[in-house]
Amino acid sequence: MAQLFAGTSGFSYPAWKPDFYPKEVPSKKFLEYYATRLNSVEANYTFRRLAPAGVLQGWLNATPAGFRFACKAHQNLTHIMKMKDAESFTELFLKSLEPLRAARRLGPVLYQFAPTFKCDLERLDAYLPLLPSDIRFAFEFRNASWLVDSVYARLAQRNIALCLAESDKLEAPKVMTADFVYFRLRKGDYADEARREIAENVRELLEGGRDVYVYFKHEEDPHGAIWAEELLKQCAEITG
Repeated sequence: MAQLFAGTSGFSYPAWKPDFYPKEVPSKKFLEYYATRLNSVEANYTFRRLAPAGVLQGWLNATPAGFRFACKAHQNLTHIMKMKDAESFTELFLKSLEPLRAARRLGPVLYQFAPTFKCDLERLDAYLPLLPSDIRFAFEFRNASWLVDSVYARLAQRNIALCLAESDKLEAPKVMTADFVYFRLRKGDYADEARREIAENVRELLEGGRDVYVYFKHEEDPHGAIWAEELLKQCAEITG
C-alpha cells in the first residue's frame, strides 16, 4: 500500500502557538507534539551542519515508528562543490544520517541546488553513481536550464525524484522520474480550491502505487502545518 508523508519544512516555530502548538507546550517538546498530528518533517538542520548522532537519536526518541525525516543535503554538496569532486564529502554526509537510515526513519534526501547553478550534464553524470540505491533522493533544481528531458532521463535511470517544487518564482513541471513523488509547496497561500486540487492529485498518485511526500512552506504562521494535517485526513482511506 502506498504511503503519504506530509508536513512542513521545519517545526521549531513559537509563532505557531496557539493555533497549532498549545500554549503550554515548551519548545523542547515541539517535535514530540508535531509528530502527534503529522507524520514527516523536512529537516533543514542538515543543510548547514553534519548532524551529531545524539541529535538524530533525540529526533527518533521524540517521534513514533511511522514518522519520517526528509533531510536536506548539506550546502557543501549543493552550493559550494555543486556535485564536483564531492565523493568524500558525500560519503561523510550520508554516513552522518546513518542513525535515521538504520532505524528505517529516513525519508528522501533533498538536494536543493542554488538558483545560479545552471545545467551541467557532465557533472550530473559523474555524481549520480555516488548515491546508494537504498536511500531515496529528490533533486530540486531552481534554475530552469535543468528542467529538460535529458536531465529527467538521468534521474529516472537512478530512481531519483524530480522535486515538484512550486513557488511564486518558479514551478517545476509535473514529471515523475521515480517510484515516489516529492512535493515542496512554497507559494504564499493555498486557498480552498487549490488545496482540493492538491489532494486530488495526491490521491491519484497514491492509488497508482507511488509513495508521496508533501511539505508545505512554514513561514511565521501555522497554516502549512494545518494544511498538511488536512491532507493526511483527506487521504486516510487510501493510506489506511
